[in-house]
Amino acid sequence: MRNYWNWERFGEDIRRTVQDAVDSMDFRSLNQTITDTINHASGSFRRYSEDARQTRDRNEDRKKDWAKVDLSKLKQPVLYTGTGGKKAAGLALSIVGLGVGAAFFLGFLFTGLTMLLIEQNSGIMFGFITLLIFAAVFCGIGAAGLKKLGRIRRFQSYLSELNGKEYSNIRELARRTRKKEKAVLKDLEWMIEKRWFLQGHLDDTNTCLITSNDAYEAYRDLMQKQEETRRNEEEARKRQEQETQTKEERAEKRQQMDPQIRAVIETGQKYIQKLRECNDAIPGEVVSEKISRMEELTKRIFERVEQDPDAVDDIEKLMEYYLPTAVKLLEAYEELDHQPVQGENIVNSKREIEDTLDTLNIAFEKLLDDLFQETAWDVSSDISVLKMMLAQEGLTEDDFKTGGKS
Repeated sequence: MRNYWNWERFGEDIRRTVQDAVDSMDFRSLNQTITDTINHASGSFRRYSEDARQTRDRNEDRKKDWAKVDLSKLKQPVLYTGTGGKKAAGLALSIVGLGVGAAFFLGFLFTGLTMLLIEQNSGIMFGFITLLIFAAVFCGIGAAGLKKLGRIRRFQSYLSELNGKEYSNIRELARRTRKKEKAVLKDLEWMIEKRWFLQGHLDDTNTCLITSNDAYEAYRDLMQKQEETRRNEEEARKRQEQETQTKEERAEKRQQMDPQIRAVIETGQKYIQKLRECNDAIPGEVVSEKISRMEELTKRIFERVEQDPDAVDDIEKLMEYYLPTAVKLLEAYEELDHQPVQGENIVNSKREIEDTLDTLNIAFEKLLDDLFQETAWDVSSDISVLKMMLAQEGLTEDDFKTGGKS
C-alpha cells in the first residue's frame, strides 16, 4: 500500500510540474524536474523490488517446509466405525454361548437317558426342562455371536471393495463380494442404521452407497439441479405445445376471416418480422430496447385485431404510414450505424431517429389502448348493472350498515 501511494504521489508531481510549466509558459527546467522525479520513483521501485524479492524468498522457504509435511498424517474425517471391539464381543458371545449351551445340552441328554432308566419323578422332570431351556438360551447367544461375526466379516469385505472410495454401486459391490444384491442392501441398511458407516447414506433409489456427508451433499445438489432442469424442460415443452396449439388455432381462425382482414394481419406479421430483423442488425443496446418495445406493441395490436376484426379500421394509419415510416427509419439508422467514421451529422441523425422511435412507441401505446376502449366500456357497463342489481337485493355495503332498511 505504501509503494502504491508513492507511485500515485510521483504521478501527481509530474502532473503538477507540467501544469506549472504550461501556466508560466516556462519550460526550461521542465525536462530536468521530470527526470529527477522519475529517477526518484525508480529508486523507490528498486527498493520495493528488493523487498519483494526477499518476501518471495521467504515464501519459497515456507513452501519447502510445507513440502516436508506428511499429508497422510493430517487428520482425516472418520467414515467407518472400528470393528475390534465388535469382533471381540462376537467371539465372546460365540464361545460362551456355544460352550455353555453345549454343556447344558449334554446335561439335557444325560437327564433324558436317566429318565428312561429309572422311575420318573417331578424333580428329574424339572431338571430336564430347565436344562433344555438353558441349552436353548445359550445356543441362541452363541448363534447371535456367530451372526455378529459374519456381519463383521461382510463389513470388512465391503470396506475392502470400497478401497477408500466415498461411493459404490450396490450391484457392483454384490458382484465383487459374491453375494445377492438384496442381501447386500439389507446389510448396508442395518450397518448405516447402527452407524457402522458413520456418515453412510443410500441414494434415492437404493442403488448406490455413499459413505461421506460431503459426497452425499454433492449428490443432493446434483439431484436438485437435475430436477430443476427436468422441471424447466417440462415447462418449456408445455409452453411450446401451448404456443403451437395457439398458432394452429390462429391459423385456422384466419382462414375463416374475411380475406381483406386476413391480408392486413399477414402484412402486419411481415412488418413484425422486419422489425425483428432490423433489431438483429443494429447492435446498440439503447436503440435495441426501443425496437423491441415497438415490436411487442405491434404484435399486441395485431393480436387485438385478430380477436376483434372490426378494429381493422382503427389501424389504417398504422398500416399506411406509421409502420412503413418506422421500417424506413430503422433501415436508415442501420446504414448510418455501419459507417466506419461517426461524424457529427451521423451522430445527430441517429439521435434524431432514436427520439422519433420513442414518439412512435408512444403513439403505438395510445393506439393499443384505444383498441380496448370498447371492451372497457362494456366492462364499465357490466359493473354498473351489477351494482344496481346488488342494491336492489339489499346486498351493498350501505345496506349492510343500515340492516337493509332505508
